Formats: sequence, C-alpha cells, structure tokens
Amino acid sequence: MANNAASRVDQGSLEAIFDGPPGQQLQPIVQCVQVKPLAGSTAPTERYRVVFSDIKNFVQTMLATQANHHVHEGKLRKGCFVRLKGYNASFVKGKKILIILDLDVLEELGECEKIGEPKALEVKPEEDNKGQPGTIQGNDFYGNKGQAQQNKQQRSIPSHTKPPSSSAHANIYPIEALSPYSHKWTIKARCTNKSDIKTWHNRNGEGKLFSVNLLDESGEIRATGFNDQCDLLYELFQENSVYYISSPCRVQIAKKQFSNLNNDYELTFERDTQVEKAEEQDGVPQVRFNFTGIADLQDVQKDTTVDVVGILKEVGETSQITSKTTSKPYDKRELTLVDQTGFSVRLTVWGKTAASFDVSPDSVVAFKGVKVSDFGGRSLSLLSSGSMTVNPDIDEAHRLRGWYDAQGRTDTFESHANLQGASVGAAGGQRNDYKTISQVKEEQLGMGEEADFFSVRASIIFIKQESFAYPACTTDKCNKKVIETNPGEWHCERCNITHPKPEYRYVLSINVSDHTGQIWLSAFNETGALIMGKSADELMSLKKEDDSSDSKRLGEIFQEANHKMWNFRCKAKLDNFQEQQRVRYQVSSASPVNFVQESARLAGLIKAYHI
Repeated sequence: MANNAASRVDQGSLEAIFDGPPGQQLQPIVQCVQVKPLAGSTAPTERYRVVFSDIKNFVQTMLATQANHHVHEGKLRKGCFVRLKGYNASFVKGKKILIILDLDVLEELGECEKIGEPKALEVKPEEDNKGQPGTIQGNDFYGNKGQAQQNKQQRSIPSHTKPPSSSAHANIYPIEALSPYSHKWTIKARCTNKSDIKTWHNRNGEGKLFSVNLLDESGEIRATGFNDQCDLLYELFQENSVYYISSPCRVQIAKKQFSNLNNDYELTFERDTQVEKAEEQDGVPQVRFNFTGIADLQDVQKDTTVDVVGILKEVGETSQITSKTTSKPYDKRELTLVDQTGFSVRLTVWGKTAASFDVSPDSVVAFKGVKVSDFGGRSLSLLSSGSMTVNPDIDEAHRLRGWYDAQGRTDTFESHANLQGASVGAAGGQRNDYKTISQVKEEQLGMGEEADFFSVRASIIFIKQESFAYPACTTDKCNKKVIETNPGEWHCERCNITHPKPEYRYVLSINVSDHTGQIWLSAFNETGALIMGKSADELMSLKKEDDSSDSKRLGEIFQEANHKMWNFRCKAKLDNFQEQQRVRYQVSSASPVNFVQESARLAGLIKAYHI
C-alpha cells in the first residue's frame, strides 16, 4: 500500500507552488504528516495546522474553516493522502506556508507512516526581504500571540485561482487571513449584502454609515463605511457583484451584535481605501449558507444567528410598531416557513424589506442571518445584516421544491408555538425539551423545588379503567367534585349549589412507553377526551350499560386506545402521597404523531448530521 501511495505523490510539487509561474493550476497529491489544532482557537472557529509532504519537501499549512469538516469527520488525519484543490501561498515570519481552501482526502490510498525524509522548503534571501509585516489571524502561525511578531516578514503569493486581468491585482489576499497586523493587501470578494444608509445623532455629533458583507472562497467579512466613505462608496457597491478592495483599510475586532458572519474581524473603509469593480465576475462563490432545519430550531439556543431555507406558506400583512429606543415607527411583516421536517416557523422581516415584500406563497426562500427567539416556542427575525434569496439555485432549494410539489402542498405542519419544545415553562422556568423516558428519570426531573417541563413521544400501553372519571360541578370554571346527597341531587361545596346531575370529567392514569422505558402519566379532561375519542359522560353511560348487561363495550374502547403513539407535553413535580414524596408526571396537552411528518423530520435529521 505504501509503495502504491508513494508512486501517486507529486514529488517537488510544493516547491513548484511557490516558485512556479502565476496562474498555474497545480492540484498535487501529498501526504498529511501532522494535524494539530492551533493554540487558543476554539469552536466554532477552531483552526488547524496541517503539515503536508511531497516526499521531497514538507510545508506548514493552515486549514480554512470551511475545510474543517475533513478533520471533524475523521478523514483528514496523520498518514492519509490528499489532493490539494484550492490554496493561497504566503511567506510568514520567514517561512513558506499555505492556507488550504479546498482538498479531497484520497481514502482509496489508505494511510501509512511518513514516506521518505522530506525537508522544509527553504526561503531564498531575496524572497525573505520582500515581504511586509503581518501575521495570520493576529497570531503567529503556531498560535503564539504577540505584537512583536509584526516585524516578521510576510509576502502574498498568487492564489490558486484564475489570474486577474489587471497586473495591479496579481497578489490576492484571502479574507480568512486578514488580521489587524495585515498590511498592503488586496482582496477579491463578492458583495453578498448591502445595508441601507443609517444615520445617528448623539452628544458627540451626528453621522451616517452603511455596511456590506464580503465573500471569497476562504470566508466572509463585514465592512463598514462612515460619512465621506459612505458618500463615495455606497452607490459603487451592488449586491452580488465582485470587487477588488485594497488597503489602507482598517481591520479590527468584529462587533458581533451588528454582524452575523463567522469572522473575528471586520473592516472599516478609510479615506485612501481603494475599491474597484472587477471586470471578471466569476471565480468568486455566491452566497454561502449553513442551513438549520426548521424542526432543529427547538434545539438552538435563544439569540443564536442561523440560516434557514423553506417554502413560504403564508405572508402576513404589514403592520407598524414604534421603536422603544428611537420612538420612530417602522414596518414589520410576519411570514410562515415550512420544510420537509414537518415543522413550520414564524419569521419576521422589518423596515423596507417588510414594506416592499412581494414574494409569492409557495416560493422557496433562503434567509441568511436570522436571529432565533423563544417567543411563542421558537420564532425567527431577519437581522439588518441578513439577506433573503428567492428560489436560489442551490441543491437544498431544489430538493425542497421537489418534496413540496410531490407531497408537501397537502401536508399539515407542526408549529413550535404548539410544541413549545424550546420555550420556558411558565411555572418552573425549565426548558420543555423532547426527552426519552430514560432521560426523564436519569435527569430526575421534578425532584427540585420547582416543577420541570418536558415533552415525550411515547405509546400508550395501559389505561386504568377504575376511577377514570369523577362527577364535577357544572358551574362554569368550577370543575370541583360534587357529592350525591340524594337521588338526583349533587352538591358542590365550593359553589354551595345543588345540581340535578354532574358533568363527568376525566382523570386518567395511563402507562406509556418508548424504546428506553415506561412511565405513568396523569391526564385530565381535554387530554382524556382526545385519547379516548369520547367524552367522560359518554363513557360513564357505557359503564352503566355494561354493569346492567353482559356488554363489554367499555373495555373495548379502552383497548382501542392502547398502542397508539402521542406527543405528550408534561409537567414533573414532587407530590406527597400517603406521607411519602413521589414525582407526579402530569400531561398538559397531547397531539397524535403524524408519521409522514415524523419520517420526514427524521430523514432531515439524518441528512443534517451526515449519518
């Protein structure tokens, strides 16, 4: 295996990447001899240092975040072989390094110990003296922070893309490598979103600004122009167009409250920043999405920013609300999105987007940069830095369209507002998550001072027929148990009223089971009627008939209610029974499982997690 793999490695290719002519299209096969996370990097922007060898030489590389999945999936590891498909070459602190944008792991070549005795690529004196000060991501390549590293040498080498038409833009810097210590750089990026011009007034003065989201093959970054730069650049930037942007341009720590992009830094246009629309508009990717399924929103933390794609099911009317901070009115519009997971979600758009919204229902719409709220279970809000794309030409949208045209139009959808799968319980302040029965017991829900709320999907395996209902007062909203004092006289002690007959109400004790265990639940009138398919009054009438005859109709109805699967919303709370404490699990509501939707939801989860 090692001999076969060695014959496939492109010896000398790493040196050729740095010393070859600009614009060459090398895609060498090399061996991975080391993979390590950069010191100080953490999820979700964890960075990896990878050492590649072509048998003759080895080179230090940094993996762009969009290639991290090769490490997370366990494919990119020591001893494996890869084909380098996209990269940027640079000199950093007297060393030649690569920023890897794209690669393929060649699993058919297997793995083996390091082949040969490769040597580090040497930096020629004339190369080492031509660089500019700078580091990668504000740290040195090995993760050691320190501003003293600014004095080290760095030079940008042509990226592995088609050569730009203008020699002035020969050295293109990847967005992924920008940091406060980067100087004399040029990026080639697509404008994926442009904000409206915003104004401000405070005691320090007044001004205006706008911002754009910029994207290249290595990553995304937000750029903002203030006052004069706002006047100069606002009309130049157009969404979906590609631009060359050159320093001087300030790189600073990103203000995450204003941006939904996965970058620790952002740009501020300065007086001498150069912005030029590229003649060639290809070679730069379109908007990049990282979609979260609508069903999965119940597992997303409040205030997280996500991307979603769905079928536009409903479009609400425009309404106006007044801002608490500015006291100015602004427009809002509520939309309803659905997808093949069987769930729907409410998404709010604001301002000009809400006022000018003219997308037809049943369209596929992708949203980038929406904020997750726990209002009404789970809901979404499009941020000012976010964007909306109607019927995008991407695989996810095509699959969604195929599903909707085939079956989705006639499906019914479960709402997060109904499930409240990620909302806060009114009494206990606990998350009402879906759990297995074993999790309910292992987590000791209900054992604390406050009640715990949860949801469980389980099948009924037994319902107690003894005392399944009680005689209740018929006074509106009373529901207290009444006592038969004389034939035809039922007295309520709370209301101090005697009724000719009671209204029977359910108090069911049901045993339910899932694949992890079983548990007893208490269910009351509305849930009982839903489970049994009849009112408690009707069942009491049948019980009296059965008692006076040989009929077994009541038992048949209880048997029919068994072995059906339900979504139960429950409250767990300590209760005293015969001087002993026990946890009582009370059903607050229930809904039957829609197996078509549940199958689609599970299939969506399998695809989402690449299982």
